[in-house]
Amino acid sequence: MLIRIVRMTFQPEKVDEFLDIFDRSKHKIRAMPGCRHLELLSDYDHPNVFITNSHWDDVTALNNYRNSELFKETWTKTKVLFSEKPLAFSSRKIGTV
Repeated sequence: MLIRIVRMTFQPEKVDEFLDIFDRSKHKIRAMPGCRHLELLSDYDHPNVFITNSHWDDVTALNNYRNSELFKETWTKTKVLFSEKPLAFSSRKIGTV
């Protein structure tokens, strides 16, 4: 399984616009083949910082999503709302305590 974490910092006045975009696309993203989990987190101290945590079967499933029209449409609308460059990480779970 591949775990994808993306940290995004938005212009404060654009947060509601991002939340609307996410709300309209979240079920479509979750329905993508190979997507096993999707959640949106907000930074505790910075209300304009959000993190997506998504779990994919493998890198092929993630790349299929990243090459999809859904991603292109969603990312085009989202990236213009940033105040900083997003940070993205792909990882795998080692263990749980």
